[in-house]
Amino acid sequence: MGQHMQIGEVAERTGLSLRTIRYYEEVGLVVPSARSQGGFRLYTEPDVTRLGLVKRMKPLGFQLDEMGELLAVLDPDSGTGEISPGRLREFAETAEQRCAELRAKLSNAEQFAELLRARLAASAPQ
Repeated sequence: MGQHMQIGEVAERTGLSLRTIRYYEEVGLVVPSARSQGGFRLYTEPDVTRLGLVKRMKPLGFQLDEMGELLAVLDPDSGTGEISPGRLREFAETAEQRCAELRAKLSNAEQFAELLRARLAASAPQ
């Protein structure tokens, strides 16, 4: 079996806090592959990959139950997922719509940042 990592290393690799990882465990989105003799959570590379999927779903506003449903299909190691093509299409359309919304927000933010840069440049001593 693959190398085991403690939660701190997983947090560092995923950019998620220890608290968030523990919460995802509590709600069943990720389960440590093992525990050390001292009771520490131990994770493998597939666990890190699964957390990466959760992290990608989060900004798209998927609910925990939806994340679980998607993980059952997207996580190749779980092998438990059955989802209708219609349901998967709904998720894909939702993701596309939310990505478009995020792109629009980012565009607005970039325009504002450009305005600030221009104002700063104009006010700089010559």
